[in-house]
Amino acid sequence: MIEVRVLGSDEAQVLAHVAADVFDNPVDPQQTAAFLADPRHHIAVAIDAGQVVGFASGVDYLHPDKPPELWINEVGVAPSHQGQGLGKRLMACLLDHGRTLGCANAWVLTDHGNAAARSLYVAAGGVREPDDSDADGQVVLYAFRTSIA
Repeated sequence: MIEVRVLGSDEAQVLAHVAADVFDNPVDPQQTAAFLADPRHHIAVAIDAGQVVGFASGVDYLHPDKPPELWINEVGVAPSHQGQGLGKRLMACLLDHGRTLGCANAWVLTDHGNAAARSLYVAAGGVREPDDSDADGQVVLYAFRTSIA
């Protein structure tokens, strides 16, 4: 059974055991410690037999005139574990965590040509939003409602 959960600030050692091609680059222990020490940074991981095979990361942020929101930075799953619904489980875990933090909404951007990401975000409940900041239509924004009200 693959475990999916949000890492706590004292769990840097979990990211010392990561499958190939989960992250873009090798995990840096100093960056990991700084990331986990920041209470606004969050990472959900999928762990299979002690090895991280997927993740979804995000940042909760505040604004003077809006409720807290969760920006989803990145989702990655090892090629060996793709096609098993792990991306969707990771997204659900991270969105649930955002809900516990009081985030009313969450959002993520991806490239129009990234069909796998676009499919994942729709499957995870995202709604494509028009984004007039990208005049050429190459960036796609997906929004998630995380509040219950």
